[in-house]
Amino acid sequence: AFNEGPTIGSVVLRAKQYAEEVVVVDDGSTDDTAEIASLAGAHVIQHARNLGKGTAIRSAWLFARERHPEALVLLDGDHQHDPKDIPRIVEPILAGKADVVLGVRWGKTSGMPLYRRVGKRALDYATAAATKNGMLTDSQCGFRVFSRRALESLEPSESGISVESQILLEAQERNLRIEEVSIESRYDLDGSTYGPAKHGMEVLATVIQLVSEKRPLFFFGIPGGILLVSAFVLGVFTITIYYRTGVLAVGYAFVVQLFAIVGSLAVFTGVTLNAVKRMIKSR
Repeated sequence: AFNEGPTIGSVVLRAKQYAEEVVVVDDGSTDDTAEIASLAGAHVIQHARNLGKGTAIRSAWLFARERHPEALVLLDGDHQHDPKDIPRIVEPILAGKADVVLGVRWGKTSGMPLYRRVGKRALDYATAAATKNGMLTDSQCGFRVFSRRALESLEPSESGISVESQILLEAQERNLRIEEVSIESRYDLDGSTYGPAKHGMEVLATVIQLVSEKRPLFFFGIPGGILLVSAFVLGVFTITIYYRTGVLAVGYAFVVQLFAIVGSLAVFTGVTLNAVKRMIKSR
């Protein structure tokens, strides 16, 4: 929580109805977030300065590991998420059906502004490109639950808002079972620390980096293949012009060479990195 004084008390009190222990990570707030959370009955972990959502989640993660809980529930302190949904979102974990459960903020009644829906969907597609396990309905929701197995095997490493994509991609990489549960969300409270543009760009940059690391053949091979096909088609067109007019279209010929060289390098890079990745995995 960062400067969530107006809402953190009610979030803690409502969460206590469903959780054995409520932990609030005060990420360098300059208001009375920590004091209110403590008075409401939460265990408060304080950062001396604002370190970012990823670092706050990592602090909560390490604290939870020491407690060995059946499930770790993460939700925002700005009351965007309703703690009354905790029993439903935890149920697949307690029933042994999932290792990770994601809240889904979707549907006509969600109240999500249009710009958020468009941005969320774009990030969902970008995240899906980084994994072989298909599309998730809401990859960016911060209301999540993790089993004891997930808590021990995953390592939050991103310091910023993109930590949610990083954890999700790592969970899919480790073949953890992921389920989704619909939740209610509020958007009438202006408590977001990140603007939508900053949020989107940071997450997108992280997803691109993770795609290049985890699926190099996809990341480099597909663009490289497209460039090679384009070079072939444009090359045929250039040769046709030459036979018809006797004049070499120098501009087209240059583009053909450029596409062919860059495409070949991209495909070679993708194949090489994919082979290296497989060698590392086999060890």
